Amino acid sequence: MGIESDTNIASNELEPFTITRIEAEQPKCIALFAVGRGGNPARHHHLLQTMANRSCTVIAPHFEMLASSVPTKAELDMRIHRLEASIDSCAYSNLPIVGIGHSIGATALLALQGAEGETLDGQQLTTGATPRLERLALLAPPTNFFRRPGALHRIRMPMKIWVGAKDTITPPAQSRFLMDVLAAQASVAVQVDPDAGHFTYMDELPPNVPEPHPDRNTFLAGLADEITAFLVA
Repeated sequence: MGIESDTNIASNELEPFTITRIEAEQPKCIALFAVGRGGNPARHHHLLQTMANRSCTVIAPHFEMLASSVPTKAELDMRIHRLEASIDSCAYSNLPIVGIGHSIGATALLALQGAEGETLDGQQLTTGATPRLERLALLAPPTNFFRRPGALHRIRMPMKIWVGAKDTITPPAQSRFLMDVLAAQASVAVQVDPDAGHFTYMDELPPNVPEPHPDRNTFLAGLADEITAFLVA
C-alpha cells in the first residue's frame, strides 16, 4: 500500500500550492499526474493508488477549478508552471519520470514536453524548455490546441491514449489526430473504449453528469492495470 501525504510547495514564480504524493515501496518511476478541469486529483484516487502499489511513486499537484470549459492562457500557463515545479520538487531522485493526464491535464503535459499550443483565441501557451517525461499516458485529451502545423514537432516519447467512444467533449477523432501527426516521430497507440464517456475515467463524476458505462468500477480497475503496465514498461 502506497503511503499518501500532502505537501505545500512554492517556487519563485508561484503561490504556494498542494501536491498529493503517494510513495511506492520500491519505485521504478515517478508518475506526474495532471488532473482535468476540476483540479482535484483525489477524484482519480483508485488510479493513483494502483500506480503506487505497482511501483510508481505518484506526484499530483492540485489546481483551482477552471471557471469555464474554455480555459484562458493564464489558467493553462499556471498549470504548466505548477507541473514543472512539481517535477522540480523530486529532482533529488534519479528515477525516470513519466506523465499521465486526464482531459485538460493531457494538454498541459504535452505543452510541458514542448508542444507549441495555442488557446482558441490564438494566444501561445507556455512551452517547456526541456522535455522531462519519458512516457505519456493520456486520457481523453483535447488536441485542438495543437492544430497549427509543426506544433507537435518536439514530441518524441512513447505515448498511449485512452478515449471513450461515447465522449462528446473530446471525441476519438481528437486522439487519432495525435496518432496521425506523430506517426513518423513517436510510438503512439490509441485505445477507444466502447462504453466510456469523457468522465468515465474518474472515480468521482462531476455533479449531474450521467455515466454511460454499465460497470465503471470494473472498467476503472482494468484501466489502472493497463496504464501502470504501460508506464513501467
